[in-house]
Amino acid sequence: MKTIALVAASAAIVCLTGISSIGAGSAVPPVAPGVEPAPAAAISKATSVCQNCHGPGGDSASSTFPRLNGQQADYIAAQLKNFRDHSRADPHAQAYMWGMASQLDDTLIAGLAKYYAGQKPQPPQSGGALAAAGRKIYMNGVTAENIPSCQICHGANGEGKGAFPRLAGQHADYLKKQMEAFRSTLRDNAVMHANTKDMTDSQIEALASYLSND
Repeated sequence: MKTIALVAASAAIVCLTGISSIGAGSAVPPVAPGVEPAPAAAISKATSVCQNCHGPGGDSASSTFPRLNGQQADYIAAQLKNFRDHSRADPHAQAYMWGMASQLDDTLIAGLAKYYAGQKPQPPQSGGALAAAGRKIYMNGVTAENIPSCQICHGANGEGKGAFPRLAGQHADYLKKQMEAFRSTLRDNAVMHANTKDMTDSQIEALASYLSND
């Protein structure tokens, strides 16, 4: 708990001061064609604060922080509100996002969600070592082991929809850790726990290999 508190405190300092290891003057990544630009306040927050961890345009370099570029706006908004009210309470959320989200009102949350949803996403499946096995699980599930098809909620190409997040192009290690957290209930989500509770480590590895692009 001391480690979490120290990291959270550091994150809060970055949020409040706008200190950037990348540079607050970095160019604003263009939005996807046909997408209306996000409000100026959201762009400013994204490019002066959020990009410290999530990278320019949400394309993070480290698997510690999820890629947000091209993520579903409804999902981003819901998660930011969950961080803000502490209803998402896994250790990673506490360490990095509770302090950050405490600074956000609903208008800014909506603007940030719009900004990241409008950024060009990473391409889908990279064809990792276990991608073929992961594709079978993703597309068809494993009926005998009570594992449903992932595409039912997350789309045939992992693009997500509404409250269901985009998975395609995410960091493999981030995907792996989230599935493990759902499986153990370290990250509280009844639907995702039900979907992952019977998964083996190798099945989780295969899904992450199929979906990721590192």
